[in-house]
Amino acid sequence: MSKLVARELTLAYEDRTVVHGLDLDIPDGRVSVIVGPNACGKSTTLRALGRLLKPRGGSVLLDGTELARIPTRRIARSIGLLPQSPVAPEAITVADLVSRGRQPYQHWWQQWSDEDERAVTEAMARTDVTALADRPVDELSGGQRQRVWIAMALAQETELLLLDEPTTFLDISHQVEVLDLVRRLNHEQGRTVVIVLHDLNQAARYADHLVAMKAGRIVAEGAPAKVVTRELVREVFGLESVVIPDPVTGSPLVVPGAPYSPERTDGRAVHSR
Repeated sequence: MSKLVARELTLAYEDRTVVHGLDLDIPDGRVSVIVGPNACGKSTTLRALGRLLKPRGGSVLLDGTELARIPTRRIARSIGLLPQSPVAPEAITVADLVSRGRQPYQHWWQQWSDEDERAVTEAMARTDVTALADRPVDELSGGQRQRVWIAMALAQETELLLLDEPTTFLDISHQVEVLDLVRRLNHEQGRTVVIVLHDLNQAARYADHLVAMKAGRIVAEGAPAKVVTRELVREVFGLESVVIPDPVTGSPLVVPGAPYSPERTDGRAVHSR
């Protein structure tokens, strides 16, 4: 059994049900990526996996125990969650923000320890932000800020790391930088990682386990090579495409059908076969 699983999970905001009876096993020690169109429930699912959202029905289990029954401090030592577009306190420095990842380990009788110092130092080194330690976070570039937030999550030293669209608003070079960092951390430390992404090609390139969602339900899951097909792209995203091997990684690469051309008079785009 996986360390983190969802069983018959139903999630809702007031009267609007977003996720319907979802069953999901997160593979231990792997990178899982959840993809799907806007408003399909992928970020909502991630929030429930991190106990930020109470299920309307079903449950999320950590080591076989419902999250609702686990003390908050224990969850914070087991699951690190980086939400979409986090906001740092004004004028806080990089070192101070990363140090906040150690809050689950603080007690009134023990405010800071050598173990805390080691965890923060290692997290900053692994994310290559040590040289930025004294810089205010709000002065950094988008890519640098994302690496700092990931460093804070790493400083928690959790076995599970949940990232909600960590590449949002980043240019392509910083997107690759952040995803390469996450993949490297998974490989070097064996941490279980769950990421929500919009970009299907990035998901196929970086995932060990790919979960495709539509309208609050899982349509397909498994290795990217088995999940990402022309039929699935049409069903989930409503997009005609050609799926070819990525020339660099061999992972599936989705090439959209031909764009609009004024040469066509029937109002339809030309699609490759």
